[in-house]
Amino acid sequence: MTGDRPTVLVVEDEETVVEAYALWLSDTADVRTATDGEEALELVDDDVDAVLLDRRMPDLSGDETLAKIRERGYDCRVAMVTAVDPGVEATEGSFDAYLTKPVTREEIVDTVTELLELVRDDDAGE
Repeated sequence: MTGDRPTVLVVEDEETVVEAYALWLSDTADVRTATDGEEALELVDDDVDAVLLDRRMPDLSGDETLAKIRERGYDCRVAMVTAVDPGVEATEGSFDAYLTKPVTREEIVDTVTELLELVRDDDAGE
């Protein structure tokens, strides 16, 4: 984690949803937003501590976006969000949490808080 405040990247193809998530998380972290996978790849860097990632997006899916984030060497914590209940294999990806829509403000904030605690633990172990 760099600086005093953590940085969270919110990736969601529905503009109103990405705005809501960003508002909900604004007290917890500095928030970057993207409405598709390509934009997310432009915004992710070493300063991003956690990513809240929509699984089903047009063009580049959440899974594809996450794979590209990992290919680039970023090891940020990730929560995958989807409207579809995951199968067993779907929950075995390289992410730390899985949320099924609709999600509440509390679920989003609690999940991101847990991810950021993992980041702090990671940083303490280095």
